[in-house]
Amino acid sequence: MTVNLYNIEAKTTDKIELSDRVWNAPWNPDLVKFALDAQVASDRDNLAHAKGRGEVSGGGKKPWRQKGTGRARHGSTRSPIWVGGGVAHGPNKETVYAKKINQKMKQAAIFSILSKKLAEGEVKFVDSLALKEAKTKEAAKIVSNLSGNSTLIIPGTENKNIYRAAANIEKVKSLDPRSLNVYELLKYKNILVEKDAVDAIDNHYHAI
Repeated sequence: MTVNLYNIEAKTTDKIELSDRVWNAPWNPDLVKFALDAQVASDRDNLAHAKGRGEVSGGGKKPWRQKGTGRARHGSTRSPIWVGGGVAHGPNKETVYAKKINQKMKQAAIFSILSKKLAEGEVKFVDSLALKEAKTKEAAKIVSNLSGNSTLIIPGTENKNIYRAAANIEKVKSLDPRSLNVYELLKYKNILVEKDAVDAIDNHYHAI
């Protein structure tokens, strides 16, 4: 597959050959949804926690003798039916919400999103996004020329200044080509891919 290559002024300068494996994959919404759910679940912070009967204080002594008092029998004031006792079936910070997804499925979902966005004209390839200095103004100008708001920048692995330059631009993020994920690819409408990042993506994601 061959597509246009642009410069930072949004002018076509050349053509670039893309791998069909990465950029011409079929759209698979079910797989993308599964991969997204798995990523969000794995990133979830588990903060809610209610103390069970083994965690609350007190209850070291039986409240009263087993028989002869006319009252119901109890073994500990830490029981959930006592005020101040442990909570039964409450949220637990040890709960693991992560969902497993194998590497092939995760990469297939990434390729599916990249291919769909490319087909819909939401991906542009740039010959170079290198900046002499990490200036936000320069990065903002590149984004304005090529894509506008809500842009994910995927620079080459050696391009470091673009990360700092784009960090303060609203609705813009720079992401290493070896760290692509379903959530970020879906979050941003447009994607700018530096020429050097194309080979990095093709070489790094080789599970399928």
